[in-house]
Amino acid sequence: MGRHILVVEDDDGIAVPLMRTLDREGYVVERVAEGAAALERAGDDVDLVVLDLGLPDMDGLDVCRRLREQDFAGGIVILTARDGELDRVVGLDVGADDYIAKPFALAELLARLRALLRRAGAVAKEKPADAVCAAPQASALLVDVESRRATTAGREVPLSTKEFDLLAQLDARRGVVVTRERLMDEVWDENWFGSTKTLDVTIARLRQKLEESGADVRITTLRGVGFRLDEAAPDA
Repeated sequence: MGRHILVVEDDDGIAVPLMRTLDREGYVVERVAEGAAALERAGDDVDLVVLDLGLPDMDGLDVCRRLREQDFAGGIVILTARDGELDRVVGLDVGADDYIAKPFALAELLARLRALLRRAGAVAKEKPADAVCAAPQASALLVDVESRRATTAGREVPLSTKEFDLLAQLDARRGVVVTRERLMDEVWDENWFGSTKTLDVTIARLRQKLEESGADVRITTLRGVGFRLDEAAPDA
């Protein structure tokens, strides 16, 4: 069975051809037209949400934020007529993984969805075999790429698809600098043509969640170079 995509869009002119295209591509597609219905429907069986911002009952940004608050870990791609850079950053900041402005070409949207779903399924295969041995045994943070779960002190850290992918890349090379270019290529695909601010926003979100979880690691920024996952100082 194909990956399950939930389309949250009230405009039939957009939703119908999109669903028809996704169905032809082999995805399991479901549609709701309101934010409240999306919050009720999104669950473990949904791999990705295509979310319109201009919904009739609530703002799509609030839907995105609440999906993450209720620990939805699948991908979220925002569709919107708001194309300003500030709007894009806000969308990413509340938990979206990608952002595409209307009007859009179906081929471009499909490419974005494929890249996001591919990354979600491929991180486990890309982690170096020796990274498991190299991981510090005393660390409370455990990143399981097979189950796509990050835990600290036995508690799961709620992460979005991109947040987990970034953490997996950094954890696989713990203590080593991972360049911005490599992270963009590995997590957002080498054909990504959006702003690299996407990386900074997602790193900031991931850093905050790790701090709030009490994980004994920290993400160190090397300005203009990349990021490194370090063990936090005992008194940090």
